[in-house]
Amino acid sequence: MEIIKETPITNAEARSILEKREGEGELVYEQSNALEHLKKFSTVPISKILELKEELKKIGRLKPHHIAAICNFLPKDKDELKTVLYKDYNLFTQDEITLILNAVKKIL
Repeated sequence: MEIIKETPITNAEARSILEKREGEGELVYEQSNALEHLKKFSTVPISKILELKEELKKIGRLKPHHIAAICNFLPKDKDELKTVLYKDYNLFTQDEITLILNAVKKIL
């Protein structure tokens, strides 16, 4: 199998994709387990997650995998954000960190 394109997506987007596929037919075992897990832990509506993604894209230094991680974990403070961004946390200014946390607070 050859990977043509790889794009990080959020848990809410994955849930939406799997729910759509479930409506089209039966899911295989792994997909069914993933959907069950996502239904338990992905509680924020996809519309809010997409809104957050758009807001985070405006912050230039955030890469797609950073945005997906922030949308999945929804950090509430600097310590949680530091955990989500781990080694790249120091690349961001305090203003950018504040912008990220404010964007997350808007959707919660």
